[in-house]
Amino acid sequence: MGSTGGIVNKAGYPNHVWSYDFVEDRAERGGKLRILVIIDEYTRECLAIGVEPSIPALVVTRMLEWLFLTRGVPKYIRSDNGPEFISKAVCQWVKESGCQTLFIKPGSPWENGYIESFNDKLRDECLNREVFRNGGEAQAIVEAFRQEYNNYRPHSSLGYLTPAEFARRYYEKNQIKGVKQLVEKTGSLSL
Repeated sequence: MGSTGGIVNKAGYPNHVWSYDFVEDRAERGGKLRILVIIDEYTRECLAIGVEPSIPALVVTRMLEWLFLTRGVPKYIRSDNGPEFISKAVCQWVKESGCQTLFIKPGSPWENGYIESFNDKLRDECLNREVFRNGGEAQAIVEAFRQEYNNYRPHSSLGYLTPAEFARRYYEKNQIKGVKQLVEKTGSLSL
């Protein structure tokens, strides 16, 4: 099925460890809304938020597939032991994609602190302040929250950079290091 939490306590670079989890809410007329949140633990970026009345394992893998194609495959993905995350379909798909699963111990949400912290902010600053007419409206509003969180909210833990700026600077710095190493190794910028 995968490994347990505790193997990787802290992400060391972008795409090292992602976390995913669910938040629940209700539409104006009582319809259930499931919200799947996926974050990169190193950059603190919220990579995706999906809102549906139900999010079965197939929808989880589709969201991951899109992110793996557009962002790259993380080394690990951390989650609780919810049925969508431990399903054979999701675990097999994640493994075949080249990613490893990290499951936290049941009843230990502190082992998944980054996603829990994000979900608290999502709840307090977005979900508790809105009354959603339907899932489409909820998706638009939580996506706006995700964009604001990633692009306009500095984080003290990131040196008061936004998650997007922190990620951009990380990649620029490491791209420059890679070019410098290539020049030192080959004497030019081409192979």
